[in-house]
Amino acid sequence: MIIMYGIKNCDTIKKARNYLEKNNIPYEFIDFREDGLNPVQLRAWMKELGWEKIINKRSTTWRNLPDETKENMNETLALVVAEDQPTIIKRPVLELPDQVMVGFSEKTYATLL
Repeated sequence: MIIMYGIKNCDTIKKARNYLEKNNIPYEFIDFREDGLNPVQLRAWMKELGWEKIINKRSTTWRNLPDETKENMNETLALVVAEDQPTIIKRPVLELPDQVMVGFSEKTYATLL
């Protein structure tokens, strides 16, 4: 079973969900804001992909961080910030049976799913 994580009002999430539904691909959706975020899971994503792929440096949340936080960002700090402000996580995060992927690309989804 595919599990998609994100925020339901995010445009990218809407595109990804539409793609899965249009192609009859079953999935479960977990909203960071409503359902929370498991810190152990977040650590596993960062371990697999690296914090640089998980943290969205183009987000409003990133832009609103203090400059000192942005300049000193590392895996430990990224975990703390993402746990406190999950909207900084690039969306969607898709957990597949054998891997984790971040972001939406119709081409990538077509290849992997």
